[in-house]
Amino acid sequence: MTGWFQDMDISILLWIQENLRSEMWTPFWKAITFLGNGGWFWIATSVLLLLPRQTRMTGVLSLLSLGLGAIITNLWLKPMVARPRPYETWTDMVLLISRPSDFSFPSGHTCAAFACALILLWMLPRGQGIPFVILAALIGFSRLYLGVHYPSDVLGGFLVGTFSSLTVYGWYRLVMHFMHGGLM
Repeated sequence: MTGWFQDMDISILLWIQENLRSEMWTPFWKAITFLGNGGWFWIATSVLLLLPRQTRMTGVLSLLSLGLGAIITNLWLKPMVARPRPYETWTDMVLLISRPSDFSFPSGHTCAAFACALILLWMLPRGQGIPFVILAALIGFSRLYLGVHYPSDVLGGFLVGTFSSLTVYGWYRLVMHFMHGGLM
């Protein structure tokens, strides 16, 4: 990615670094990003949802969405795009956590967060999924704050996570429609 798009990406990151970072907030953002490491929080949440009968399908759909997002992000897009991390390209970018070993685009943390959180939003009753969507957004921002992703990486992760959740949820709704005798 070159030109004005890359310039905008780095400008936003440097603005965050210069205007929003503080010693007081850095431990909070590190803790938020930790929840997305390897998707562990989302996997654990999904597995816990498998236990009660009334949330079992939510857990299944969440795991399927996570899996689809991981395949698209980690097996296809990251190797295909092969985008270096911001701190590898811009010497002014200060990294606040250890260096990730994979490519930058799209953000796997953000993808996993939204792949799961949107399923929870749509499947859990009475707005119980809203805190998960808020957490997903916080995880996405944490990747910018800590200097490991460009804004377009986070946007890409959001889009892949949204695509994954819409695909899984859409198939579920279609199957439920046909199982209950509906015809289109």
